[in-house]
Amino acid sequence: MKKRQFVGILAGCLMLASGAACGGKKNESTAPQVQPEVEIAKAMQLFRHGQYRKAQVIFQRLTFEFSVTQEELSQARYYVAECNYQLGDYVQAASDFRKVADEFSTTEYAPTALLRAGDSNLKLWHRPELDPSYGETALAIYQELAGRYPESDAAARARLHVRKLESQFAEKAYKTGIFYMRRKAFDSAIIYFKDVIANYPSAQRAPDALLRLVDAYRAIGYTQEMQETCEHLRRFYPNATRLDASCPAATSAAPSTPT
Repeated sequence: MKKRQFVGILAGCLMLASGAACGGKKNESTAPQVQPEVEIAKAMQLFRHGQYRKAQVIFQRLTFEFSVTQEELSQARYYVAECNYQLGDYVQAASDFRKVADEFSTTEYAPTALLRAGDSNLKLWHRPELDPSYGETALAIYQELAGRYPESDAAARARLHVRKLESQFAEKAYKTGIFYMRRKAFDSAIIYFKDVIANYPSAQRAPDALLRLVDAYRAIGYTQEMQETCEHLRRFYPNATRLDASCPAATSAAPSTPT
């Protein structure tokens, strides 16, 4: 009896083990499979409806579903960054956009990612008069975009930002130069006027900075530098206001008062 009882118990255990194994296979075969194309369409719909947090969760998960050779990976990575931007996390967005532009430089998302990296830095530029760093970074990125992808729509938009930022920086440097001119700190004034001319030659203030540079050179007796600057003005900015007054035929004319 004991032997038969042991055999019965053993058979029961084997049946249970077999059933468990079959059950495991059944669960594995019926587990839902991720369909990346379906999920990315769902995430895009959420994004378009302004549900950025929910969309970002899906996009983030999808970055592990696509291989580096699939363009969908660049799309998922780009929209992770775009969700951060829309949610106000501009620091993370700037970093993520930069990575998309660098790591997927041949995809359609690269130019727009560079543009948005510049936009993110511009959003972080809260105190232009005190700390120019974010503005300078934005300007450098926009200029890079125009150089790397000159025919793209993103580059055309970046050029508008470049002109505006260059004008802002040129105005700030020019006003600083005027500040030193009025205090007769001519060497310091020269530094700022040269900054305008060297870094923002297309800005509206560039010819004004050259004219003030002439005034500064005249004030400290730098005749050769003054003459060279006048020649530069007449060649590149022949219609500059007050050109004849600042650069008369006789180089000994009295200096004009900066305004």
